[in-house]
Amino acid sequence: MGREKSGFEKLEVYQLSEQLADVCWQIVRGWQAFERDTIAKQLVRAVDSVGANIAEGYGRSSAGDNKRFVRIAVGSLYEAKHWLRRAFVRKLIDEQQVEQLRPLVERLLPLLNGYLRSIGRSRESLPTHDQPPTTPDEN
Repeated sequence: MGREKSGFEKLEVYQLSEQLADVCWQIVRGWQAFERDTIAKQLVRAVDSVGANIAEGYGRSSAGDNKRFVRIAVGSLYEAKHWLRRAFVRKLIDEQQVEQLRPLVERLLPLLNGYLRSIGRSRESLPTHDQPPTTPDEN
């Protein structure tokens, strides 16, 4: 947008969620009406929800609220994985598209979990590197 990023926009986890959402958007734009009306809408809502919940949680006044929204983002990522599996089984996405999406999805879950663990620490020290996966309920 031609301006310097600040706050949540600087978070690697947020940037990756945007990238995943944009790739999914480009893929589903070419689908036929029925596929767009069923799977595409659900998929786009799920992937857009990941970034939206990171942003909303970041703007909350308490660490507890922020964590709650990040947990919702994790759930949205799992929902997106479901819709991507359905799209592949129904031959709406091909192996090449799967290979484009897989690294984004596989990297995003550990980043979400690392971010979740970091909440409550100073915002200046938020992690921007990969963390080992955990379950969202461990925090």
